[in-house]
Formats: sequence, structure tokens, C-alpha cells
Amino acid sequence: MLTVDFDRLGLRPGERVLDMGCGAGRHAFEMYRRGADVVAFDQDADELAGVRDLFGAMKEAGEVPDGAEADVKEGDALALPFADGEFDRVVAAEVLEHVPADIQAIAELARVLRPGGTLAVSVPRWFPEVVNWKLSHDYHDTPGGHIRIYTDAELVDKVTRAGLVLTGKDYAHGLHTPYWWIKCAVGVHDDDHPLAKAYHRLLVWEIMRQPRVLRWAGKVLDPVIGKSMVLYFRKPEVG
Repeated sequence: MLTVDFDRLGLRPGERVLDMGCGAGRHAFEMYRRGADVVAFDQDADELAGVRDLFGAMKEAGEVPDGAEADVKEGDALALPFADGEFDRVVAAEVLEHVPADIQAIAELARVLRPGGTLAVSVPRWFPEVVNWKLSHDYHDTPGGHIRIYTDAELVDKVTRAGLVLTGKDYAHGLHTPYWWIKCAVGVHDDDHPLAKAYHRLLVWEIMRQPRVLRWAGKVLDPVIGKSMVLYFRKPEVG
């Protein structure tokens, strides 16, 4: 389930790309399939071990083009262990809402992006997230959980102050918003609630089968209640 549109990001085979806060690796895997030189970065060693294993399995299965490379790196988002301008493209999907010092993390993303390169940042969208917080304290008040709710203007301001230029905005996962409203209403840890289970089966069907009716429903719901906001930026050329 991808949040970032890699065609909109401008990703091309052979480019060096960073998935900052990769988690289980969903975006890193797609960039690898597209022939990029991928670094999956996270502070969770266990998650990275699984990502590394799947990188290897993808290579063995012939799912990636010749010349594509992939590696994992453990570290801190506030002090990325990479050179200035090292990456052609950078992705930070559903990460910044977890980071207390988000301005410092954004500065690091801008630093490692080359002039002319592009950045995609996604965070939970303001309205669906506000509803979740009001319905459930447990939804956000957990170790490593969400610590802020971004407005569009706040996040754009923070990233452009780091020297990047906004090039586009999108919303994604409109079908997923009602699921989280249901979960927050019945209890975020109650996976056996009949309504939550039924909606979860719908989402699995959407992800695995991609039926036309749900693709259409997603396109209708994304701009209205899409759970994620995705912003695209470009770093100006030197001079």
C-alpha cells in the first residue's frame, strides 16, 4: 500500500534514493523494483533486518532490474549519517508526526538531498487525525506514537523554511479513514470487534485484489477524507 506517487516524485532507474523512517519497507521495495539505488533508513533494527531479508528475496526472485541496489542503515533522523546532497530523491512517509524535533529532522532531509532533487513527505491529514484523537486517547498516547497533528500550512512552512520549494500536494487512503474511525470508536486494540473485522476484510480485498469499484471509491474519497496528506518538494539548483 503506497502513499507516495513515484512518477510524481520523478524517480528514475539508477538514482540514489533514501527512504527515511522506512518501517517495514513498503516504499523502499517499490523504489528497488523501479531500479533505484535504495537506502532504507530507520532506528528499529528488527524492522531493518526484515527489510534486508526481503531485499535479498526480491533480488533472488528476479523482481528488480539489473543494476538496482538496496541496503539498510540504522540511525537517528536528527543526524543522518550521509553526505550533503547524497540523494537524488528522498521519501519520509508517515514519520514526522512521531518526531519531537521535527524541524531538525526536516533540515536533515533537506541537507542530504542534492540540488535539483525532490522530496516527498506524507503525514496524517488534519481532519481525519483530529477525529481519531477525539475518539480515542489510546490512538496517539502510546510510546513512539503520534505527537502532533499537522495542518497543510504548518508542514509546508516548516519544509520551505528549510530551503525547499513546494511542487505539489495530494491526499491518499480515503478508504482507510473510516476504518480508523471505527477502531478508535470501539477500541484501537479490539481487533475482534465485528464492525472492525468486517471493514478490515474490505481493506484486505482492496489491497490484494484492487477491484474496480474500490479503486473508484478511493479516488472519490481521497480528496475528501484521505487519511494521508502527501507533499512534494524540490531543492533549488545551486545559484
